[in-house]
Amino acid sequence: MTALENRPRTALLVIDVQNGVVGEAFDRDRVVATIGGLVDRARAHGVPVVWVQHSDEGLPEGTPGWQIVPELAPGNGEAVVHKNYGDSFEATDLEERLAEHGVGRLVVTGAQTDACIRSTLHGALVRGYDTTLVSDGHTTEDMRRFGMPIGPAEAIAYTNTYWAYTAAPGRTGAVTSAAEVDFTTA
Repeated sequence: MTALENRPRTALLVIDVQNGVVGEAFDRDRVVATIGGLVDRARAHGVPVVWVQHSDEGLPEGTPGWQIVPELAPGNGEAVVHKNYGDSFEATDLEERLAEHGVGRLVVTGAQTDACIRSTLHGALVRGYDTTLVSDGHTTEDMRRFGMPIGPAEAIAYTNTYWAYTAAPGRTGAVTSAAEVDFTTA
């Protein structure tokens, strides 16, 4: 159930799977492969795939680090949203892209768990979207050097746990494994 009227469709959101973001990420190769499998399944079921690319002072647009990892690539006609903030909705055209497709439910994957993934999950929920986090489809680097009290495996587990219990009037947060994502009802 979504709080958005006439928005019954689902989209797969692939956040910041860029060379400079996931280069040092926990379990990088497995997560990228998992996302690749989800992208293939979404495409096979006609589910929109929306790609998000972050840029900022440390990750300038157009640089090798800014590029989406070579194992993944947006398909013809798939939306690519460029952002400068953690929340993929903030100061971007993501909402318009989703509205064009009648999307009210997001399946969220990508990086970084304890930054842009969390920001986007919350941003989507407050905007009325149902949001499913793919438990084995997001990652982060070790953020302890920036003051995080836990390592990447714990950050991923924590986010999976709390998001499973997140809800607001008319919308829900959910967590599921990639194998359990069902695009047939999208």
